[in-house]
Amino acid sequence: MTEAASSMEKDSAVYKTLLESTKAIPWKIDWKSMAFEYIGPQIEELLGWSQDSWKSVEDWATRMHPEDQSWVVDFCVAQSQSGIDHEADYRALTSDGGYVWIRDVVHVVRDEAGEVEALVGFMFDISERKKTEEKLARLQKELEELSFKDGLTGVANRRMFDSIMQVEWTNARRNAQPLSIIMFDIDYFKQYNDLYGHLQGDECLKQIARLLESAAARSRDFFARYGGEEFVMVLPETDAHSAATVAERCRKLIFKEQISHEASPVSQVLTVSMGTATLVPSAEDKLMDFIESADRQLYRAKESGRNCVVHTA
Repeated sequence: MTEAASSMEKDSAVYKTLLESTKAIPWKIDWKSMAFEYIGPQIEELLGWSQDSWKSVEDWATRMHPEDQSWVVDFCVAQSQSGIDHEADYRALTSDGGYVWIRDVVHVVRDEAGEVEALVGFMFDISERKKTEEKLARLQKELEELSFKDGLTGVANRRMFDSIMQVEWTNARRNAQPLSIIMFDIDYFKQYNDLYGHLQGDECLKQIARLLESAAARSRDFFARYGGEEFVMVLPETDAHSAATVAERCRKLIFKEQISHEASPVSQVLTVSMGTATLVPSAEDKLMDFIESADRQLYRAKESGRNCVVHTA
């Protein structure tokens, strides 16, 4: 064996070891024969089916929930024929008759003539993510059925915030993902009410709530009225830098609105103070301490002259 061949063989062994040590399950299918050329041994631990039992796409298709089978197979075949990389979520059948949610990420390999030669990809176990999504969907339904909305502004209220916060805290701790929150306080709102009256004050709260809620752009971002003139935003899977970016966007949105506040000592237009906190929760951390840390940053923002954002130190 030549030195180059020996090196390639060693590299191949290293790559295979790396692939088989990840939680993602690598696989490869030959397009012409529709046969599996490879599937990672992790498949047996996840689904119970032995590695050598995956012979063709027929095995893949039949080991799928009946409600998912037709559309997933049709979609993946159509995308593959068109040479388009794609992904699909479906419930995979386990050897003991249960189901596991899978995300299949597929890359289409072409030959020199541009024809489809093979499909390669990774299967990911997304069962926990699906459980979280289903739990959040149930909470959303509770919001609609049990009126978890703030009566004045129409956004979620403190009760809903407590529920969502608990779910996202548990999810962040389990998946070792960062969780961020932003606390908002309208600057000198008492003076605003004194000058413009409580009816105008209520309209102002509604306007601010609509603006800030629009900044919660992703599906799992959550915004609520915390109480009085305070609001809170929950940002799952968001690091400190990204949370700071969202907070600054909120500040600019309110400034752009140019809501008159002639009684404010800091500006002729209405402003807000903000405090942010970010944490990858561990078993030792407490949710209430996390919320209080954001509240402390909000207090520092007000002590620092208001109309600003103060982040977790």
